[in-house]
Amino acid sequence: MTATLWLLAVQGTLGAFDTAYFHEWRARLPVRPEMRTELALHAPRSVIYGIVFCSLPWIAWTGAAGVLLAVLLVAEAVITFTDFVVEDRVRTSLGGVFPGERVMHGLMAVVYGAFLAVFAPVLGGWISTGGSEPGATGPTLLLVALTSLGVGSLLSGLRDALVACGCHGAAWPWRPEVPGSIVAAPLRPAVPGVAVAVGVLAVLVAAFRPRARS
Repeated sequence: MTATLWLLAVQGTLGAFDTAYFHEWRARLPVRPEMRTELALHAPRSVIYGIVFCSLPWIAWTGAAGVLLAVLLVAEAVITFTDFVVEDRVRTSLGGVFPGERVMHGLMAVVYGAFLAVFAPVLGGWISTGGSEPGATGPTLLLVALTSLGVGSLLSGLRDALVACGCHGAAWPWRPEVPGSIVAAPLRPAVPGVAVAVGVLAVLVAAFRPRARS
């Protein structure tokens, strides 16, 4: 279960960077009315991640609860696939999805796939036999970090839902653009996103490579 939690932490870290840097800082999605469809997809996905991050370090989803968790994970995948299609359609004013963001999405898909591969047998055990309590062997710092990521994801989902509904002030701290004052944003270099992607890959390789026995 510890490997599952570490993969989940990597996924959460990548997701936080993707949201803060690409969605907020680069694209300013909340102040662009044409992006509300994309944010309407981000909102439930962030809530699902928040539930997973806040619960997995501390509790086991046994029996019917495990089936519910499996449904949530499938729903997250469906939302993500839909988002891939929608974001290309709505981001024409930005020139499309940023290259570095595409790299980030690809890396997140790899990490999420690894998480599912490791976690699926655990979840199957919880559903069929009850399994064992999670988090017992995880470092306290990891458990707290995952919970913090979960709270942040829930808040992000709530904010995206408010923006998607057109709630006044929900786009804070960004201000709406004055019509005609800003032209389509250029595709800037993908260096930050690529650098983070390479860095995370290096950490994963270092963490999971076999260690020589003494």
